Amino acid sequence: MRPDDSQDALSNPGRRHFLVASSLLISFSLLASSRVFAVTSTTEAGTFTTTTPSLPGSLKTEPILDAWIKIDAQGQVTVFTGKAELGTGIRTAMMQIAAEQLNVATHSLVLITADTAKTPNEGYTAGSHSIADSGTAIFNAAAQVRSLLVQAAANQWGADPGTLKVKDGIITGPDGRHASYGQMVGNVNLHQAASAVSALNDPNSFSVIGQSMQRVDIPGKVTGGPSYVQDLRLPGMLHARVVRPSSVGATLATLDKRLIEQMPGVVKVLRDGNYLAVVADDEWRAILAMRALANAATWSPGPPLPDQATIHQLLMDSPIQEIPVADQHGPAAPAVKTLHARYTKPYLTHGSIGPSCALAQFDGDQLMVWTHTQGVYPLRAGLAELLSMPLQNIRCLHVEGSGCYGHNGADDVAADAALIARAVPGHPVRVQWMREQEHTGEPFGPAMTTDIVASLDAAGKIVDWKFQVWSNTHNFRIANAGRFIPATLLSVPFKAAPPQPIPMPEGDGQRNSIPLYTIPNLQVQYHFLPTMPIRISAMRSLGAYHNVFSIESFIDELALAANADPVAFRLAHLDDPRARDVIELAAKKFGWQPGATLPQGRGVGFAFAQYKNLMAYFAIAMEVSVEPKTGSVQIERVVAACDCGQLVNPDGARNQVEGGIIQAASWAMFEQTHWNVQNITSFDWSTYPILRFSSVPKSISVHMIDRPGMPFLGVGEASQGPTPAAIANAIANATGKRLRDTPLAGEPLKRGVEGVTSNPA
Repeated sequence: MRPDDSQDALSNPGRRHFLVASSLLISFSLLASSRVFAVTSTTEAGTFTTTTPSLPGSLKTEPILDAWIKIDAQGQVTVFTGKAELGTGIRTAMMQIAAEQLNVATHSLVLITADTAKTPNEGYTAGSHSIADSGTAIFNAAAQVRSLLVQAAANQWGADPGTLKVKDGIITGPDGRHASYGQMVGNVNLHQAASAVSALNDPNSFSVIGQSMQRVDIPGKVTGGPSYVQDLRLPGMLHARVVRPSSVGATLATLDKRLIEQMPGVVKVLRDGNYLAVVADDEWRAILAMRALANAATWSPGPPLPDQATIHQLLMDSPIQEIPVADQHGPAAPAVKTLHARYTKPYLTHGSIGPSCALAQFDGDQLMVWTHTQGVYPLRAGLAELLSMPLQNIRCLHVEGSGCYGHNGADDVAADAALIARAVPGHPVRVQWMREQEHTGEPFGPAMTTDIVASLDAAGKIVDWKFQVWSNTHNFRIANAGRFIPATLLSVPFKAAPPQPIPMPEGDGQRNSIPLYTIPNLQVQYHFLPTMPIRISAMRSLGAYHNVFSIESFIDELALAANADPVAFRLAHLDDPRARDVIELAAKKFGWQPGATLPQGRGVGFAFAQYKNLMAYFAIAMEVSVEPKTGSVQIERVVAACDCGQLVNPDGARNQVEGGIIQAASWAMFEQTHWNVQNITSFDWSTYPILRFSSVPKSISVHMIDRPGMPFLGVGEASQGPTPAAIANAIANATGKRLRDTPLAGEPLKRGVEGVTSNPA
């Protein structure tokens, strides 16, 4: 298999807020004949500087049309995106977007994703930016390419371009003359800058966008076909395994590797400082050699880890960088009742179903890496520093991984593969972590603490709100080589770049810390913690998961204090019509009845948020049954409503919402990373429980609101925050006890219902 073929082989068969922190920097210079603006913006996808801020989506950073769309003389259309398929269905959606504006069939397109040799640099596939940014770029680039081709035909025929029609890539004139895109492309220069305005097809005429389309990545996954980087096999491939230190921060004291070097099939044993790896001609032989190598090594323990039982207090007592997020003051009625609550979230493990894996091949001065990273360009930059190689000599090609949604071990294992491949040049080297390495070596989702104080007036309206959040960074992605695990273990180790918070309006730990509700007096403070007791980084939705959980739990507490129905209370504090629409739709489809009496042990809960206050609107209602003696929580039914703007693939968007509900329910009810004085102890599925089939909601109904002609809004993470709040609100409704610390089920629920309410105000 050629490197260029590997991806195809695997994929075929405004609300107003007073923000102090900002993510937009604008500068300009006055020249003799023009003014050039340079805009730098930071999101979870990365930091980008552009002189074309008026262009839509990612065209701002890559404005040349043929970076997105290419057409050859045979009429073959190839579409490019710098985003990676992570299981969210973006390959299918991007094809629909391109096909709609090019007036071609989706099956006639070739889509290339996330390849440093071919695709635009769009940073990381993160933060629900794929369709909003890359999809918008393709949407407009495709429309402009179609317009150029139609204009070329009009020029050749002496016709008015407005009279020409396009169908299936064939341009037809009113007199019956026709030409294919392939015949016309020779008369068009697609290597030109995009325009700020595109001649988009009328949304009322859409026949591809807005229609549910079977995802192109699903057939291989459900039939056991090669779908993931874990499935990739190359001719002459060697297998490698790594040995990590015996405890966090341990150093290698002694090693006798002679017997391992003599084991059958072993090609090489690598040692560089505290970095150990073994290469063999067979995967099982590599595993046997890895185990023998681990037994042959002795380690000096590292410094002790902090006490897990007091981790939240430790974090709050740690050095803090103060970041004001919002400070808003307005006239309000006198407060008559004030509530206070504190909420916590533990460290969470990504728990990817397939342990992280990568392949690399080093030939002379060229390195090829097959990887399930979320950012091929940042990975390439980190590898270039790690290996002291020129950027242009490294190619990183994304191949989907079995499990992701956040910064798991994908980048670290790619660094493993690159280091090992350099030691055995000329051979593709496959490195896959073991399960315990995945669970204990990945970056974890950060622990968080939030504190809220709010007051009500005599009419039951919120008149003031003070929200504080304590959190480490949620973004420790590869800013330099020192952020790779292997780089820190070398005899000359690399030092990790210090963590930096993502500024608002995107945010990381402070993401969604500003409620969308209308509140006259509002203060939000981010206590950013630069010091990390354990290694952490991005997990799906970043701080929005806990911040929305906190806000929406507290909104229910305020509604109870105001003797108001939770849904009516939310609507009374919302001006945004789209927010009201999803709340009203979810409540209607659920059959929400204010003050309804339920059987003992049953409860209903509701929650709402707009992801980042920028992207998809989402509301959720659910009914749960609770068994206090066992701590069991069964989600009986879920009804949700979502508005993500113009729908591309309704079924695909609905899949994402459903998957987010299930994942967030798992976090909320069961998940928590554990450790002792030396090591992470939640190293497998028995020590790190996740939601099992028996706990999956009995029914989930998702209602999508389509907004034809409106901008695409990212939907992938919309359900992460409201879901745990709806569960907590339903438990409170069922038991009369408020739980403010996740996970909610099991022992925490038993303790809470017995009368020890977590984090009492």
